[in-house]
Amino acid sequence: QVQLVESGGGLVQAGGSLRLSCAASGRTFSTYTMGWFRQAPGKEREFVAGVRRSGGVTDYVDSVKGRFTISRDNAKNTVYLQMNSLKPEDTAVYYCAARPDILVVRNPTSYAYWGQGTQVTVSS
Repeated sequence: QVQLVESGGGLVQAGGSLRLSCAASGRTFSTYTMGWFRQAPGKEREFVAGVRRSGGVTDYVDSVKGRFTISRDNAKNTVYLQMNSLKPEDTAVYYCAARPDILVVRNPTSYAYWGQGTQVTVSS
């Protein structure tokens, strides 16, 4: 089992940047594929980015490609989401999630563990 705690959210103007962090407990972090999801009011939870165990393979939803970068540091049990050129439509609660498998998938039901979320608000 792994516990996840996100941080780094906040209020930023359009065009600005934020870096989200997700710290994981336990000694088996490197065995989990990690994902970032977001959920805006009245909308379903949406896949944003994912990274495989070693960090060598990543996936992004089209709307964030070229602006967001997911990375992980297995020595620190942490996964990051660097968000640049933020837009008002990026406003949402951002969650990190873990799945004990090798593949990055976009379906949130495939992730076994979730953090509590961190709010990101982008003003126009």
